[in-house]
Amino acid sequence: MFTRDELSVDPVDLAKILLGSVIEATGPDGTVAVRLVEVEAYRGQDDPASHCYRGKTPRNAVMFGPAGFLYVYFVYGMHFCANIVGTEDGVPGAVLLRAGEVVSGLDVVRKRRPSARGPAELAKGPAILTSVLRLDKAQDGADLLSSSSSVRLYTGDEVPASEIRSGPRVGVAMAMDTPWRFWIDGSPAVSTYRRGGKRRTRSISA
Repeated sequence: MFTRDELSVDPVDLAKILLGSVIEATGPDGTVAVRLVEVEAYRGQDDPASHCYRGKTPRNAVMFGPAGFLYVYFVYGMHFCANIVGTEDGVPGAVLLRAGEVVSGLDVVRKRRPSARGPAELAKGPAILTSVLRLDKAQDGADLLSSSSSVRLYTGDEVPASEIRSGPRVGVAMAMDTPWRFWIDGSPAVSTYRRGGKRRTRSISA
């Protein structure tokens, strides 16, 4: 597992650290583990696309630290999205989990995602990733560094810098060109880029 100090860094740096790491969740029907291949960084009051841009609220309180906790929110009245909190305690920031490759619990995942057309589609996109891991508001605030937690974060093989790509975040209504989305080059599980805009009144952001 990571240490809390290793995750207590700027979200932009944390995003790159998290690529290749493994998030594992245990539910009533089994345990699933996913290797992260795409993430997005969100800072605090200097990032207009972040949930923390206007300050601390009951909804975003987990984002203010300490690092290593899970921030889960409901979006568009349909989906849950999950984020890993970074930075120092009291300084808001988190990394949205966008896509991953299933590395264990494939039999459980196929039951949860019977419509997936292939392995690359099993955890492609933030809402799908969260549903595959069975994460919802019950896991908001979960300690990812505790072995007794229902959802846990593990280090993986380090991804070489030459294999990491970056670009604008997906679907945000503000700071649309900020290149804080990071992904592993060549992974078929990386989601499709969709630019945000003024017509989007709510963003899939941390």
